Amino acid sequence: MQRRSTQTVGPDMPLARLLSRSHFTVAVIYVAGYVLLDWISFVHPFASFGITPWNPQTGLSFALVLLFGLEFVPWLFVAPFLADLIVRQLPLPVVTEFFMVLTSGAGYGSASALLMSARVGFDVRLSTKRSLLLLMAFTLASAALVALVHFLVLRTSGIVSGADFFQVALRAFVGDMIGVMVFTPFLLILITRSRFPRPSWEVVLLAVLIIAAIAGVFAVAVSFRLQFFYLLFIPIVWTAVRFGLEGVSSMLVVAQIGLIAAIQISGQSAMDVVSYQALMVVLAVTGLAIGVLVNEQQRTQQQLRLQQDALNRASRLGTMGEFAAAVAHEINQPLTAIANFTRLAKSAAEVQPPNAAVIVEATSGAIEQVDRAANVVRGLRDFIRLGRSQIESVTVARLASETQSFCRAELDRFGIEFETRLERDLPRVKADPLQIEQVLVNLVRNSAEALAQAGRHDGHVRIEAARETGGRVLIRVVDNGPGLDSDLAEAPIVPFTSTKGDGLGLGLSLSRSIIEAHGGRLRIDSGPGGVVASFSLPAAEGAEAVS
Repeated sequence: MQRRSTQTVGPDMPLARLLSRSHFTVAVIYVAGYVLLDWISFVHPFASFGITPWNPQTGLSFALVLLFGLEFVPWLFVAPFLADLIVRQLPLPVVTEFFMVLTSGAGYGSASALLMSARVGFDVRLSTKRSLLLLMAFTLASAALVALVHFLVLRTSGIVSGADFFQVALRAFVGDMIGVMVFTPFLLILITRSRFPRPSWEVVLLAVLIIAAIAGVFAVAVSFRLQFFYLLFIPIVWTAVRFGLEGVSSMLVVAQIGLIAAIQISGQSAMDVVSYQALMVVLAVTGLAIGVLVNEQQRTQQQLRLQQDALNRASRLGTMGEFAAAVAHEINQPLTAIANFTRLAKSAAEVQPPNAAVIVEATSGAIEQVDRAANVVRGLRDFIRLGRSQIESVTVARLASETQSFCRAELDRFGIEFETRLERDLPRVKADPLQIEQVLVNLVRNSAEALAQAGRHDGHVRIEAARETGGRVLIRVVDNGPGLDSDLAEAPIVPFTSTKGDGLGLGLSLSRSIIEAHGGRLRIDSGPGGVVASFSLPAAEGAEAVS
């Protein structure tokens, strides 16, 4: 059995690195993680055999098969047996233990295998709401079936009575459901994707709100706690809307761990725990559903931005084509006239005696046509350089913000983080905002494409700005990409020279021309930490510093 293909992930992403490990290494990690999670979640067990209302290890089993393939299904039988041996010391008779382990392994192994089948079309990255709904549906069916069969095995063995059905089956069903709904999406996203919310004040605030909500629930009287549980929906929904599926899957893990800790500290009854976990299932389904819808909306917006950008480029290319045709027509006339005037002057010079008046008239006409051709070429140059310079006083913060807006689609598409580091109290600069923004857009897009081609899952691009001596402001575009080859880094920036297979090599050359027109110099430095492109702009005279 072949492992899952890594064609959809970069070579540096977590899934690619995990798949490079041996089968035995992955199996050992899984078994150890299963036993550890079983020990941690051994709370409020029913009877000596310990059916609990929280089973994150079931979520780990789902993730194992979905990520690594059916060759790992046999370990779904080994891990529960070892967990019962180590955590519970095999409290059940051998035959009963055998059928309990067989039921769990067969039930969840079959559900995972069906999810992986080509006919179902499940996406392990959970990139669509259909994949999330499939995971929920298969989890619901398999958890219900496993819980029912577990009860029948225990009932047939005489270990439980018919009156225990509700406590045994419901506890097992809720425990496995919440284990998969919280833990499996978190693991799938963690291993198959490169983006999680970076630590920030908002992320910390959301985590604090979740803990505060749990504390608030258990601070009120026991009879009101289940009603106050819905306070948890506020930070979870907020996280889903702000950070999508990646963020909400992380915060659901925080909420689940916090809830279990609060239950243990407060000493809740076993049935109260089942009730809380049932509500936690509803919370998880709600948060995940909102998260995947937000992700789909973001992808739709990104596609619209890319399409709009493509339309803008196509429009510009069309305009360039029309302009080039007009230039060809306009420049052909003075060139023809120059040729005619030159022939006339040559003929007038060859006669004896030379006709000085004709020569003067012909050369004057030729000079006039040369000036006309120069004006046409100058118009083309001004067009390529985005029109004549409109120098004004502008803040670097505005230039960086506009650049981020123009490049957001590419950055989101490649999963690249963007940030700005601007020195405090920077003065305004004298520049043509449109031209400088075009330079920054070229540099940022070059960095983004280099990071994407290198398969970097932690790529970031940064715009920096600081004061420079001589009344100028230094602006730098920094990335953490692979850098340039030494020969390319030292080569001069010339038109029609590009490292891209489909590039024309005009971007950097045009950028250099724009910076030189502003009295600066574009410099490209490459090292092991990435590429740094820098240039300086003159500070606006009398401009106040901007914080």
